[in-house]
Amino acid sequence: MKAFFVLLATGIVMLAQTPPPAKPAAPATKSAAPAAKAPAVNPLLHPETLKARAPEEFTVKFTTTAGDFVVTVHRAWAPLGADRFYNLVRSRFFTNAAFFRVLPGFIVQFGLNPDPKVNSAFDNAYIKDDPMKPGISNKLGTLVYAQGGPNTRSTQLFINLANNGPALDNQPGGFPPFGEVTEGMDVVKNIYSGYGGDPSIPDPGGRGPRQNLVGSQGKPYLDKNFPLLTVIKSATVVPAAGAAIPATKSTSSATKSTLPATKSTSAPPKK
Repeated sequence: MKAFFVLLATGIVMLAQTPPPAKPAAPATKSAAPAAKAPAVNPLLHPETLKARAPEEFTVKFTTTAGDFVVTVHRAWAPLGADRFYNLVRSRFFTNAAFFRVLPGFIVQFGLNPDPKVNSAFDNAYIKDDPMKPGISNKLGTLVYAQGGPNTRSTQLFINLANNGPALDNQPGGFPPFGEVTEGMDVVKNIYSGYGGDPSIPDPGGRGPRQNLVGSQGKPYLDKNFPLLTVIKSATVVPAAGAAIPATKSTSSATKSTLPATKSTSAPPKK
């Protein structure tokens, strides 16, 4: 009995013992850090991707340091030109771009980006010519591509400040309008013109920015040498009533731009 009791007591003691401490759980492994997001690709560095078809008619509001104006684009006038312009606007190409060549009573020209890398990307991103359509002419307020010969339209544009049809409608390659200023023509006429035209082009009073330097040096060149130029703050597609325009990510506009010095991408000088 005693032995049994001892065994029993031992059993009791054993049962009463504090259970051995549980082994500490293995430390949780750190979850893998989320993969770094790939840097956003600036679509303006890849003109070949800007292929959206423009609506048959759409309007674009330009907000500038001189005021606002609105352009209405008619795709039927020049489909390829309208499509390129639509893609440029949606990609914020014109943000911080300057009206760098202004000839009062003739044209006001723009369309070089502040970033030289962007201009370089568009150096050879030409679109084919659109034929001049019957009844369409370079009238006051029409929006047209500058070009240096047949099939050389890219990003540079001008607005006619007079009826320039007799001078431009029959030029080689043609200058087919694809839109027109429908609001704010008074603002367009007040775009700063004190610097004149490009001195490398036989413009009357040509002492303004050189296009090749606007392209290759960009915004710093203009800010330093031509601080009074009118600048585009934004150019946005204005949705039609009941329609929504898909949002596009704003691309950073940097500070320089590029255009081959040997190529002329301008409207012909006033005759």
